[in-house]
Amino acid sequence: MPRAITPPPGPPLTLTDVTARLDHHGVDLTDEASIHRCATLLAGLQRNRSFLADHLLAALRSTTADPRPDNRYSAQVILLHRSPRGWYLRANIWPAATDAAYRASGAAAFSYGVAHDHNFNFLTIGYFGPGYLSDDYELDPEAVEGRHNEPLTLTFTGRSQLGEGQLRLYRAHRDLHCQHPPPGLSVSLNIMDEGDHIPWRDQYIVDLETRTIARRPTTTSTEILLRVAVHLSDEARDLAAHFATTHPVARVRASAIAALAAVAEGEGRAAVLEKGMRDSDARVRDDCRRWLAR
Repeated sequence: MPRAITPPPGPPLTLTDVTARLDHHGVDLTDEASIHRCATLLAGLQRNRSFLADHLLAALRSTTADPRPDNRYSAQVILLHRSPRGWYLRANIWPAATDAAYRASGAAAFSYGVAHDHNFNFLTIGYFGPGYLSDDYELDPEAVEGRHNEPLTLTFTGRSQLGEGQLRLYRAHRDLHCQHPPPGLSVSLNIMDEGDHIPWRDQYIVDLETRTIARRPTTTSTEILLRVAVHLSDEARDLAAHFATTHPVARVRASAIAALAAVAEGEGRAAVLEKGMRDSDARVRDDCRRWLAR
């Protein structure tokens, strides 16, 4: 289960203080000293009961002077700071089932009822409200290949609730949870890892009834562009063929194989996929086997 951390004592802190100190020291949520420092700062920000309202009011007022949309906000996420040192700070909105946002968008918009792990470490604290409910599980990442429908050994570790001041560390690929709406509108604050390696690591959506991997939702612009570019030029096909055998990330090799199969003619599609079934990675071999079966 996610690691519960007792919030270290200290005064309320401003958003500026917290981001400046995190920028100075950096964030490494695999290091105990860094975890303690981040926990102290996040707890201090949680004790500042006005900073988020002030931040949102300033953003709303700025839209009067400049109504152009930006990408710092979504229906659920408020990006508070993104650091060039590979981390970011955000606030997450968790509507109750009775709130208008939930009724308009549905549970899936907020990932409610979707069991998933994370391909990054993050520290979270309940800032406002009773907090979302979470069915927590643990798995051994070393025992997971990442194949679709792969059986997983999950250990149920209990149901938790991220109430105000509750502080937890979620570990990449080890802590898995299925979240449910809080009794009332809630907000959490998160410090997230954002290293260059993160987008290349798979996240898993899990079917709890069968305890298998249902989906791998992670993708990169490289994979998307590959799928498009092969339809537009022979040079792109040559690059896809190179990626299909040499790219260090298994998911990109699979995407390159799928792109080549999509533009192959006749029996060429089967030949591309059969070649992919000789890849060194079980995920790639399994993907090619499933695609060939279609």
